[in-house]
Amino acid sequence: MDTEMVRAWVDGWVVSRGAAPPVEEPWGFTVDVGLPKQVTRHVLPHADEALVRKIAERATAPGTWLKVCMAPETIAPWLAPDWVFDDPGFLMSTTLRPSTTLHPSAAPRPSSTDLPAGYQLRLWSGGDVTRALILAPGGAFAARGQVAGRPRADCVVFDQIETAPAHRRRGLGREVMQTLTNAAIAAGARTGVLGATVDGQGLYKSLGWIAHAPLTGVFRTSPDAGG
Repeated sequence: MDTEMVRAWVDGWVVSRGAAPPVEEPWGFTVDVGLPKQVTRHVLPHADEALVRKIAERATAPGTWLKVCMAPETIAPWLAPDWVFDDPGFLMSTTLRPSTTLHPSAAPRPSSTDLPAGYQLRLWSGGDVTRALILAPGGAFAARGQVAGRPRADCVVFDQIETAPAHRRRGLGREVMQTLTNAAIAAGARTGVLGATVDGQGLYKSLGWIAHAPLTGVFRTSPDAGG
């Protein structure tokens, strides 16, 4: 796996989530996240059985995560029963291209022609993160997403892309992604990176994103938690 792409994803992810700056390790990166269920995460762009076992044995605190660019079935035999698998993921990237149908701004704006009637899209920035929110008729949450990167960064990270179950298959995820893409391009970015779920991968592929590697997450529970 391309270490520079993983580094770009880690750099943008910590900005998006408000985590500590990553610490570079001989084998990858360590990030202090600071949440009760995710205290620290170790990101391994390249790994083998000896390395995964070594880091897993040293990471004894509950709430420690590993993110490994390998398939879940490959690393599963290397981990003790108190490591729990997160949903499968994939590291993806794309060259950012603007959408001519969208004109994002920092202020709330009405629905674009690509949204169903009654839906509204809002876009705002805070620090190095730009967020898009789609509200359903009546104001309920329908979809969201955010893009993060340092000022004038060439590569940015798309994160927390989500559509409420009751509002799926209406083009809302596509609208969020295209709006955030335009905002990122306006800020000087040329490349996007993200960690995709199985459900989200289809949307991103339809928008031209390419999957490069599995992105498997596992987290440590208490030693007496069993399998």
